[in-house]
Amino acid sequence: MRDDPTVVALVTRARDGDKDAWDELVERYAPLVWSVCRRYRLAAADSDDVGQSVWLRLIEHLPGLREPAALPGWIATTTQRECYRLLRATSRVEPVDPAESTDVVEEAIAEEEVLRHERRAVIRAAFRELSQRCQALLALLTQDPPAAYDEISRQLHVPIGSIGPNRARCLDRLRRTPALALLVAGGPDENSRR
Repeated sequence: MRDDPTVVALVTRARDGDKDAWDELVERYAPLVWSVCRRYRLAAADSDDVGQSVWLRLIEHLPGLREPAALPGWIATTTQRECYRLLRATSRVEPVDPAESTDVVEEAIAEEEVLRHERRAVIRAAFRELSQRCQALLALLTQDPPAAYDEISRQLHVPIGSIGPNRARCLDRLRRTPALALLVAGGPDENSRR
């Protein structure tokens, strides 16, 4: 698959903002993302989160991808890293002895749901800290499927050539928001909760 001219053509077209090419890339490689997630034994919701992260990373890195034919390997590696990151972030939950009461298991599941909800709330709060322009641009780029560059250019009244650099700046600002910096760092110090 490394020398597949179709992959090279799809990547090239997707870089140029072709929505159909992006759709075909996602359709073609979504099974790869899911199979990697299955190897990590992730729940369906966690697999969805990993998939969203992988596609977002691809949007970020697509313009700089030096070997379009290597895309399947890049997607597999990125998915593995995202699975590992998710497992590391959720490993703070202590394992439960199966012999213990089902109440403990239900409590652990409820706690994980609360944590997942809190993470999403933090991400939404960080997103709201961005300028309206960054919010609009990132919303268009992260919708499923992402809007084509010509559509983004038309909606935001910006040149197509400025979309990539603006996207990079907006993502950098998002990463540096206080709310998201705290989430990436692993949350507040455990001692501060007590």
